[in-house]
Amino acid sequence: MNVAIIGCGLIGQKRLQALGSEHRLVAAADTVLERARALAQRHPEALVTREWEQVICRSDVEAVIVSTTNNWLAPITLEAVRAGKHVLVEKPAARTPEELDPVIAIAESKGLCVQVGFNHRYHPGIVKARELVDGGHLGPLLFVRARYGHGGRLGYEREWRADRKVSGGGELLDQGIHLIDLARWFLGDFEHVTGSVHTYFWNMEVEDNAFLLLRTAQNQVAQLHVSWTEWKNLFSFEICTKLAKLEICGLGGSYGIERLTFYQMLPRLGPPETTIWEYPGEDFSWQCEFQAFSEAARLRKKPATGLRDARAALEVVHHLYRGKDS
Repeated sequence: MNVAIIGCGLIGQKRLQALGSEHRLVAAADTVLERARALAQRHPEALVTREWEQVICRSDVEAVIVSTTNNWLAPITLEAVRAGKHVLVEKPAARTPEELDPVIAIAESKGLCVQVGFNHRYHPGIVKARELVDGGHLGPLLFVRARYGHGGRLGYEREWRADRKVSGGGELLDQGIHLIDLARWFLGDFEHVTGSVHTYFWNMEVEDNAFLLLRTAQNQVAQLHVSWTEWKNLFSFEICTKLAKLEICGLGGSYGIERLTFYQMLPRLGPPETTIWEYPGEDFSWQCEFQAFSEAARLRKKPATGLRDARAALEVVHHLYRGKDS
């Protein structure tokens, strides 16, 4: 596909690297022109501009990657879909569930592929865990327990994520949306949502910690904690079933080597049989995600992580935000 990238910061750079050799960058847009130029430096034929509107109207653009700040995700996606483009939009896809409604309506009416960037679904440990669950040998799923966090950096309280008008929320909307999506992917929709959000450390108007307890109609529970005061970067995702437990730790890089541990319960109980898979090296989840998007766009089929998945996760987030505001 011929691809345009709108928003050329760190995530835009990751999205460019994920294109591979079979896709072509034809345009790059960013409010800071130097960022767009830096992203497109190895693509001299690509349009470089501050104006994203120039990008989505181009006839040679087949797909648009939207990796801007949160306040622009839904508006740009909406106009790109109106222009007939397939879109890969960065999570959370919008600041509120309501911002997504017009995007959903027009994308579905046009039959276009709009995929939301929940790249964690494509991490090898998560993929293997899903294969084991879908294999049907672990028994019914009982609950999910997960933690995710980092400690920010100097000046974090002055970045765009700390500005509610731009970000829409804090750590719950940032890393929490990944855990909500993964928990929903394994357990299904949540009918009961409780929890709380707090600002413990950072001098900002958004939360730096969130605690969630989510329950499905079948009484399966997800217990989630996300934190911007996790001074050693952490990712831990556990899936407990009637016959086993799966534990995914690490995401590579500063989060440590990604590792899936499979604890198989024995008939006599006692210590389980333990199998470990490790996934050292580069994080290929971004590449895998884009491959899935490009295939869905080519076939005009429903993407693996669509706008309705993002809206369901945003509903959980804003249930807690409304609780805080009240």
